[in-house]
Amino acid sequence: MLNKYARAIFTRVFAPIAAMLLRRGVSPDTVTFVGTLGVMAGALAFFPLGEFFWGTIVITLFVFSDLIDGTMARQSGRSSRWGAFLDSTLDRAADAAVFGGIALWYAGDGDDLMMCAVAMFCLAGGQVVSYTKARGESIGLPVKVSGVMERADRLVLTLVLTGFAGMERTFGIPHIDVLLPVALWAVAAGSAITLCQRMVTVHREAAEKDAADPLPPPAPRDGPRPETDSASEPESAPADQERA
Repeated sequence: MLNKYARAIFTRVFAPIAAMLLRRGVSPDTVTFVGTLGVMAGALAFFPLGEFFWGTIVITLFVFSDLIDGTMARQSGRSSRWGAFLDSTLDRAADAAVFGGIALWYAGDGDDLMMCAVAMFCLAGGQVVSYTKARGESIGLPVKVSGVMERADRLVLTLVLTGFAGMERTFGIPHIDVLLPVALWAVAAGSAITLCQRMVTVHREAAEKDAADPLPPPAPRDGPRPETDSASEPESAPADQERA
């Protein structure tokens, strides 16, 4: 939802920064790499130590690179399949670092295996939610559904509430640390719902496409070949048929 309504606003905000970086000869791919490394460093250096406020500050400084690099690519007219692939791949790495850092805290000094498991579910759930859409599109389906919680929703909700939760340790604000478990449970539930929404959509679209254009039966691979008339098929199959 945030991806739909907020991306256009932030894109306009960061357009001057993107133009400045292009004038200085910085490439969109460089911004993607630096942004991802910054997010991962902030999450893995601060979160396992329980420094959620400062970790969130560092991550926030770099997370907007996801908007800047795309704006740079459009301004320069250098949008490419490689850039899109690189951006999506590194997004998964950044998300894994954020939830992995929180899981490490709960597995260590946080001493809460239940919340560690929830954080790991958020990590895995986000990856699978993204995969369902990508896989559906790769087999020719439109996957016309976003779901209640896309990547931007998961990341903003997690970072905002994690940053506030960190104020208890950093500034001594009492009881505010409860916001971190609230964020994780909300993201876990939202990811599960979104996964179900996308799977239902892919199932429906796949059934409609198969009814209109059925796939050919799969070619045999291993195991005995069916009996055939020796007069109509040669005794030895060509090499390319055997590899199929």
